[in-house]
Parts: sequence; C-alpha cells; structure tokens
Amino acid sequence: MGGDGYFHIKSVIYQFNCFLVCDFNKLNESSFVVKNCLLFLIHIVFCNSIMPSPQSIKSDSPMKIFKINFTAFVLLITTQVFANNTSVYFNGDILTMEGDKPQYVEAVVVKDRKIAYVGNLRDALNAAGSNPVIHDLKGQTLLPGFIDAWGHFTLIAQNTLAVNLGYFSKNPPTTTKQLIDRLKAEARPFNGWIIGAEYSDAFLTDGPLTIAQLDKAFPNQPVFVNNISTLTGIVNSAGLKRLGITKATKVTQGMIPVDPKTGKLTGELIGNPNISATAKVFGTYSKDLTIETYRNAEKIYAANGFTTAQSYETTIDEIKNIREAVDRKLISLDLIAVPTYDVVDQLLASNANYPFGVYTKGDGGFKVAGILVSTDGAPQLRLAYFTKPYADTTGLPKDWRGMAVISQDVLDRYAKLAYEKNIQYYGYSNGDAGIDMTLSAITKAIRGTGTTEDRRTVVAHSFFIRDDQLDQYKANKILPQFMPNHIWMYGEVYRKILGEDRAKNVAPLNSAQTKGIQFGIHNDTPSSGPSALFSIWNSVNRITYAGAILGPDQRIDPYLALRGFTSVPAYQYKEEASKGSITAGKLADLVILDRNPLKVKPMEIKDIQVMKTIKNGKDLYVRP
Repeated sequence: MGGDGYFHIKSVIYQFNCFLVCDFNKLNESSFVVKNCLLFLIHIVFCNSIMPSPQSIKSDSPMKIFKINFTAFVLLITTQVFANNTSVYFNGDILTMEGDKPQYVEAVVVKDRKIAYVGNLRDALNAAGSNPVIHDLKGQTLLPGFIDAWGHFTLIAQNTLAVNLGYFSKNPPTTTKQLIDRLKAEARPFNGWIIGAEYSDAFLTDGPLTIAQLDKAFPNQPVFVNNISTLTGIVNSAGLKRLGITKATKVTQGMIPVDPKTGKLTGELIGNPNISATAKVFGTYSKDLTIETYRNAEKIYAANGFTTAQSYETTIDEIKNIREAVDRKLISLDLIAVPTYDVVDQLLASNANYPFGVYTKGDGGFKVAGILVSTDGAPQLRLAYFTKPYADTTGLPKDWRGMAVISQDVLDRYAKLAYEKNIQYYGYSNGDAGIDMTLSAITKAIRGTGTTEDRRTVVAHSFFIRDDQLDQYKANKILPQFMPNHIWMYGEVYRKILGEDRAKNVAPLNSAQTKGIQFGIHNDTPSSGPSALFSIWNSVNRITYAGAILGPDQRIDPYLALRGFTSVPAYQYKEEASKGSITAGKLADLVILDRNPLKVKPMEIKDIQVMKTIKNGKDLYVRP
C-alpha cells in the first residue's frame, strides 16, 4: 500500500466520524451505545492504539491490515453486546397516573422488564449508568400501558378471518353498496362462507342491509354479516339454506324475524340464533390457525396501546390454547380469561384448588381471573331487563321489560360459591332489574360468608344503574365497569326505546364519581372499536352518532377517564403493585401518544395517535 493509502484510511475515518456527529439525533433514538462505541474506536483504537504509523503501513502486508481492522470490529461488537440494558425516556409529557390528580415527571428509567427510576432528568441519567439507550420523546406523551378490563380477545382473533366493516376499519362503509363492494373486493371464502364483521346499520345512510341486497350480490355463495354487537347478524338465502334455518326453526332467547308483508324470513338472526350461526359459520380450525389469529389480535391491541387484554366467556379449549400461546412466547400481551360459571364448574371438577387469579409467569403471562355470571342481554336490542317497560315495544309483548337469562336461584348459588372459595366475581348486568338480581345475589353471599374485605367484585356494563343501586355498589365494595361507547353508538336508539330520562343516564360516570365510587371503562371489543382513546373521548363528551349531547351532567374529565384504562383495571385485577402507573418497581408496560389527552381540546381526544406500545420494556408496536 502506498503512502496515499494511509491518508485515504484517515480520510474515511474522518468522514465517517463527521457522519456520526451530524446524524447524532437519529442514532440517539436507536442506539446511543453504538455511537459512543464507534467514536471511541475511531479516535482511540484506530488512530492511537491499533493504527500503525505511515511508515509501517507501507511495508505491512494485506493480512496485517485485515487483522488490524478485524480487531477493531471485534471490539465494536463486544462493546455493544455488553452494553447497559437500560433506557431513559425524557423530553415529553410523562404522566404517571399516580393519585387522583395529574402528576408529571421529567424522566423515566427502564431496566430490563421494570421501571427503575421516576423523577428528574439529572438523577435519571445517574441512575441509568453508562451507555443507556436514550429515548427523546420530542414533546410526545408517555403513559402506563392501557389495560383491557372487559373484552373478547378470542372474538377479535376470530374476526381477523372476516372483512372488518366497522366504523373503525380503514374504509368504513357508509352505504349498503359500499359494504357489499368491500365484501366482493376483500372477502376470501372461509369454511365455505363470505364473512363480514363489525357491521352496524346505524352507520349506513341508506338504511339497514337486506337479504334481497345480499341475494342479488351473492345468489349462490353463503354470506354471513355479523353485527358489531355480536348478538345479531344477517345471512342471505344461500346462508339460511346452509344453516338449515326455516320459519319452523325453534328459538330460545332470541328471534328469527319474518317479514309480515312477504311472509318470508328476513335473514336477520337475533340473540341465540346469531350466536349459534356464528359458531357454525366459522366452524373449527387448526391450532396453528388459531394461534395465528391470536397473534393478529395482539397486533390490534398493541396498535391501540394495550399491554394487557381480557377474554371473557372463554371455553375450556380457549383457555388451553391461550395458555399455550403465552407459554410458547408466541403472545407478548398478558392475557386474562373470565369464563362463565359452567366452565368454572369444569375447572373446579378437574382441580378443586384451581389457581384463580394467579399468573403463569409470576407477574404476567396468563391467568383465569374469576367467574362470570350474566343476568340479561343487550339494551339496544331491547333484551336488557328493566323494572319499568320499554317506551317503544313495537313488535314485542305489551309492557315488555326485557328478560332475565338466568334464575335468581342459580345466580345466588354461584355468588355464594365465589365468595366461599374467594374466586373473584364478575357480574354482567345491563338493565336496572338485572342489576337488582346481581345485587341481591352478592348481598346474600356477603352476609352468608361474613366477608368484609374488598374482593374486587366487578359488574360489567351496569348501563342503566339507578342512583340507589350505586349506593349499594359502594356499600358492597362493587366496582362498576362502564362502557361509554354505547352513548355514541346507541344513544339515539336509547332515546327512542327508553325515553329521555333513562337514556341520558346511561353509563352514569359522574354520579359514580360524586359518590366516591371507583369505576373502570372498557370497550367490550369487538362490541365496539378497540381504541381506548375513543372511549375516553366518549366519557368526556357524551356525544351520540347524530351529534347530540346525551346526559351532559354525566361527563367526566380526561384524567378520570384515563384512570379507567390504567390504574383502575390494575386494581380490578389485583395488580396495582405491578401495573397501572409509572412507578419505580412496576413493570415497564408503557404507551407513547402523539399528544396529551389532558391538553388537547376535548373533541380532539379521539384523534390522538398511539406512537409506540412497550411491553416489559420492549417495543411491542411502533407506528409506521
């Protein structure tokens, strides 16, 4: 190598060093360690320690030069491998969610799976040690990861096999033509069916989808379009034939409507007929495909900031499959199952000391939280059980009040079982009469067992809870889990079928807050969209799909709504020591938002974007 070779090497080193310095901010986001290591090797190793003199270069062989460069490469790799596994987050709104009022800190240090330090930036850098990975938030907002307190993980997974027609899909249909066009363009037959999911006729400007429209578009291909509620759907004539449904088909707890003008089936399936049809349409599929749908569902949850997800009404097979997916590390989310009472009977039959509420991996993984007992159905379908008749009973018996789906005796028996065996009780009640049934069962169980401690008993939805029932919730240490998305989705429906007075008090968040009752907020995905921020927006604004405010006195502030997805569900799951806030010692389950929900205009909250979701200190989702 001639003398010019030495100066060429020096020139390359100089230019590369300049690149590193000029592009520092980019490297700062990905690897502060790499930048420091390269600078050190370039200036010290190459230029001073390892780099030979110009005179020796002239006489050195190519092999010697290779050895010099290889030594530097090994040093670089070794330095990166043994780098400090610590991250520092700073320069943004870091909202800890500790306490009843907003609290901010300058910086957070994450080491391995946990939060190591929370406080000012100087002390954070000291706590982080040498060569931490630096995450400049650049004004964005860091929060604890969202916790799903009530939802169907397995149904979300199943729906990934269908065309998403929901209001939260990429191209939400606003007309029946758009809906059918999307089915034609996107659907791939599964189990012999064209399947659409998350449909809602309320969001179509030209009225509900009809069997005639489906028959015209798909004369021979069976089609099933499931409503977002999962409790109602519609099939075409080929679908009715495939399902074996006729006017003579017997129905319990639901309806198979007949058009009074034509005397023919409308294709609509309501209640149990739709639940049964859903199972037949999707059928059974391989474990590999099941796991694949779980992984696709995880992507949906992570993209919306969730680090913990729930699947209620889980079957024995689903419990086995979910656990296997988590144990094999195919799923990173913590997953929580809440099976119905009949499934709990099976679990207890297999193991009298079944470990309810215990994670498979210590502070995470998979667990079966407790027992689910439901009293009544969906209020928008007039199936919720009320003490007073619906205001609109068209097509129903006179003075229709809805109906209970369980007897009080069965309800009492399982409430007693839960309190006797210290199994967390999850009620599911919608109308005030259904809530009365649940309260009666819980009150008897508490008195019969002499329970005084807080068992973290939950009653999901509690849509139309009366003021006196809220007092009973407080006295019996019951946590209501509200679903404010019904305000936007069905607020106008409730005005019609229940009247203004009852409609305006659906999900009475402020009343609960005023009485000092801690409450959670959930999406019940896929019964509404997967966005926590959309539910927070609903809690703060209470605006119906028609643009009207429903129950302005029940609006709450954004911080209280955020607690409904962070600290409160952590408490619900008895995980407040490890989740729910940005606190030293807790798991590094975090979410980064592009804006602060507490600082934007209330109407803009739903438009806030999730930029990154972090589970156990590792990126689970990064916005493209």
